[in-house]
Amino acid sequence: MLRPKVQGLCQVESVLRPPPPPPSSSPSHYGLVGFLLRLFIFAVGLLISFVERVFGDNGEEEGQQVHQRSDSCRHQDGPIGNGCIRPRAINPERLKDFGEDEYLEKDVKTWEMTVTGHSETMLSNVLNVTEHRTNRPLETDSRYVRFEDISAAAFKIQNGVQKTPCTYSRLSKQYGMDLYLKKEYMHYTGSVKERGVWYLLTSLSQEQQRKGVILASDNNFSKAVAHHATELHIPVFIIVPTNTSPSKVKTCREYGAMVITYGNGVQDSQSHARKLASENGYLYLQEEDSAPYLAGLGTMGLELYEQVNKLDAVILPVGGACNLLAGAAAPIKHLNPGITIIGVEPENHPILPQSLKVGQPPVDSAYTNHRLCRELANSSFGRNTFQMTKKLIDKVVTVKEEDILLAILRLMEYERATVDAEGAIGLAAVIAGKLPELKGKRVVIVVCSGNMEVPLMRQCLDRALVLDKKLCKFSLQLADCTGDIAKLLEILAREEARVLDISQERAFVTSDIFSVKVTCVIELRDRMQSLQLHKMLSERYATFTWLEQ
Repeated sequence: MLRPKVQGLCQVESVLRPPPPPPSSSPSHYGLVGFLLRLFIFAVGLLISFVERVFGDNGEEEGQQVHQRSDSCRHQDGPIGNGCIRPRAINPERLKDFGEDEYLEKDVKTWEMTVTGHSETMLSNVLNVTEHRTNRPLETDSRYVRFEDISAAAFKIQNGVQKTPCTYSRLSKQYGMDLYLKKEYMHYTGSVKERGVWYLLTSLSQEQQRKGVILASDNNFSKAVAHHATELHIPVFIIVPTNTSPSKVKTCREYGAMVITYGNGVQDSQSHARKLASENGYLYLQEEDSAPYLAGLGTMGLELYEQVNKLDAVILPVGGACNLLAGAAAPIKHLNPGITIIGVEPENHPILPQSLKVGQPPVDSAYTNHRLCRELANSSFGRNTFQMTKKLIDKVVTVKEEDILLAILRLMEYERATVDAEGAIGLAAVIAGKLPELKGKRVVIVVCSGNMEVPLMRQCLDRALVLDKKLCKFSLQLADCTGDIAKLLEILAREEARVLDISQERAFVTSDIFSVKVTCVIELRDRMQSLQLHKMLSERYATFTWLEQ
């Protein structure tokens, strides 16, 4: 609150004090005017002193709190929920999403959300408390998440999470639709989950932030918590099994988390984390459908809607928890119910389609150590997220592992984007031909994650090149003499095939003792060149065998 100061009174008095009377003026007239002015100034002074006595204590306390928050801020911009406040201009089109008192004299008030006890406050409980804030409910289902809450999260999150681009893709012509890629893998930790994690952490009470948080996982969620908790000066502890990849442990430690290896499996590390939380007062975190987490993820949907005009469809990964699908779909469907929301899931882990059939969310699924699809399979989703997904999603498709590998390859070839299975699964549905109704439409594909270990990436790319007919292998039998092998190499050079490996086998050739079996691994431009080479070699060599994938 702005409080008048003593110098303000002096200024008022100096302004209102009349000029000295000319010599010819009547003394009695000016004496009366001066008396009235002095009486007026005295009344103003009494009013100011009364205001200071009534509101002065609160103003001083507020000033001290603001000063303390500004001193504890670490970011250049500063966290908004529990740190310093840096007002920013709001897009005029989105001013209607805020109340009248939230944009007053270019100063923005923040909503403080406090989580006490259990860290994940359920959506229905939180939103029932804030239901009186607006008379315009979400058309989809106002019981679970409101557009106004996501809008507020989008404004606050600017100081903690960067805005990612949504660019037109060169893959558009290849697949007959206008494809836009929302590049969420460009976040600091390589995952869209930073949005929900930052908003969740800043929504905790200051006492809980002081004590710290603990979790038991080695996925993208834990990386985001490790990074943002450190940036917000929140102690963070991560418990992982002893068989966790050393690179993942190293990454979380570099982000600033205290990583402890314990147990032989996920269940052991989770039980140990809960024990430490109860003994030390830490807040145990896990990826659930809490209100702040979903609101933070929903900012991605609001952001891409503003970036792409005349949008027809959005393709999102379902994932094991469905949090991104539900959170991002809520603002999109609120702004334009005609936009189609499509979820994509791996064919070998179809969690959402099975749940939609039975009409209820699944229980905790068995942990799988599938190296490619761990982020897509290793979690179950809550009831609130399931209800939102049922109302907001228009279609669910499943894709094969081969389609995901090809999508990883396409994104690297055309977009120079290094992503994992969760980031590539949206494009995989287009590659597999599962969405023919989108031909000629304007579509956004959310590329939400780019965390894949280098050895696994190399293995996936080699396999994808084989599936794409760019890495081929064949064998044939030749006479055991140098001339025939030289002729074969000459043919491959003429056809512009790059020989990566060549081997010869003699001992196990039983058809002819004077023959040699030659096996070649070659690299080709595309599928057309592969077909031409296959036809030419099969016509020339009777023993030619093309080794399929």
